[in-house]
Amino acid sequence: MQKIEMEILGLSTSPSSGGAYALILNEKKGNRRLPIIIGTFEAQAIALELESIKPPRPMTHDLLKNIVLSFNSSVQQIFINELSEGTFFAQILYERDDERVELDARPSDAIAVAIRFGAPIYVHPDVLDEAGIVSEEAAAENIDQPVSGKTTQKKTEMSKLEQLEQELQLAIKTENYEKAAKIRDQIQKLKG
Repeated sequence: MQKIEMEILGLSTSPSSGGAYALILNEKKGNRRLPIIIGTFEAQAIALELESIKPPRPMTHDLLKNIVLSFNSSVQQIFINELSEGTFFAQILYERDDERVELDARPSDAIAVAIRFGAPIYVHPDVLDEAGIVSEEAAAENIDQPVSGKTTQKKTEMSKLEQLEQELQLAIKTENYEKAAKIRDQIQKLKG
């Protein structure tokens, strides 16, 4: 079965989907990205792990990891294997007593678990062909005319500003006020 390895590029708010987030996966050996709309809770679970923020009590995906480990199992990979009527489907592949087991899961939950295990994320080529988009950087490389440095710089600053604002919101939500103050200072410097 063909699989394309992906990595997490980041999370962004998605105004068109009522406060949900877009989880952006990036093709590891290519130039396509796969945006997946996920809920706020799942976005927070992914962001906390990506930022190495440990809440005082285990969250749901941390609990799931602890349960899997208590049965001497481990998650080997996740596989986003289908897209049907705008809904992504995924499988969590793990080993139990030298037996390979596949569990159906939402991609957001599967990814939240995968990053806790350091497991790779794969996507079926048909899913990436259908829902993947070519990254702006790759599209700019394919254009005959050069992109002006000023325009590119402004886009980079804007995305950096948006990223910092999201990190600030997360730091405040998790009551990490020291980090929030540092991020606030970075935002003020960028707005300068």
